[in-house]
Formats: sequence, structure tokens, C-alpha cells
Amino acid sequence: MSEAKFSNRILRRFVETAAVELGTDQFGAMLALSGLSAEWAKPEALPKMDAVESAKTYAALQAAMRTYYGRGARGVLLRVGQRLWNFLLADAALGGKAQAALIKRLPQAARRKSILELLARLIGNQAGDIILHTLDLDLLLVDHASPTTEGQHAPHPICFITHGLIRESLFWATGQNFDVEEISCKALGKEACEFKIMVGN
Repeated sequence: MSEAKFSNRILRRFVETAAVELGTDQFGAMLALSGLSAEWAKPEALPKMDAVESAKTYAALQAAMRTYYGRGARGVLLRVGQRLWNFLLADAALGGKAQAALIKRLPQAARRKSILELLARLIGNQAGDIILHTLDLDLLLVDHASPTTEGQHAPHPICFITHGLIRESLFWATGQNFDVEEISCKALGKEACEFKIMVGN
């Protein structure tokens, strides 16, 4: 099985976002208790990592946050994912920004699939990493790479950052909240992480 790869630029943005959400002192305490490098609290210390190292760091940081916050970790990580969406948009290449602007002008119902396709391009390392399917009236986002799960094993789905990104991108595009559920996760030994977006009523 090939190792997961992840954008170092997005990793740095994740660290920035997590530090804001947790507070710098608490973020540092979490790193110390987890035995992780204190340098990881500084986004400027991360650029030297390649895509494989970035994926491992991304997964390790989220694992540390899940341990540190316990039952409260889901809410914390969802909020970090939601905050991260605006950074992804700000960092997008000109084509991505133009596509985002175009999506806002589409009919409401057409925006949902389009914004999720853009999200897949923004966070996927290469084409085919993340695929969107239509399920009757609902949508299914399938993440085959899922760097969050790199080296992780859990009894339940753990991709809360991706979950938060999905929710926030949909809200950004439509002004509406949608129910999102991770129904399959590589941390459970599955082939891919799958997120069902309930849009049909």
C-alpha cells in the first residue's frame, strides 16, 4: 500500500488554524503531553517536510488532539476543519478562486456538487484521490487517500477535519447547513473514507 501524501501548505494552515482554535498555550501543552515536537506549533518549522512526511504529521497531530480532548475532540476538530475552509479558498490558485466565484452564481441546487468537486481538488494530492458520487438525491464524497488515517486504527470514523471542511464549504456556497456523516473510514480498515451528504428532502 502506498504511503499517503498531503500538501505541506495545507498542513501549515492546519497548524495555524488549530493553534487559534485551541489557543497557543493549550496547543503547546497538547504537543508536550503527546511527546510531539514543540516545533510543530510553529508553521514556519514545517516547510522542510515532503508530502509523505506532511501526511504523517497531519495524522499524528489529529491523533494527539483526539487523545488530549477525549470525547470533546470531535467538536474541536470539526471547528478546525470549518475554519480551515476559508484558508483553502484564500490560498487557492487563480483558477480555483474563479471557479469558487462562478459556483456562487449557479442555481442553488447546482452549487452543492460543484463546491464539493472544488473542495476535492483543493485538498486532494492528485487527481482521483477524492471522488464525488450522486446517490439518488444525496451525495457521497469518497476519499481514497485520507491522510488523516495514516498509521491510525480506531473503532469509529476519525476524519473530523474533512467532515468540517465539507460542512463549511457547503454552507459557504449555499448558505444552508447539511447533514454529513462519515459512513466508512480507513482507520477501521476500510478501502476509503466515505462521507454521505444528505441533501434530498
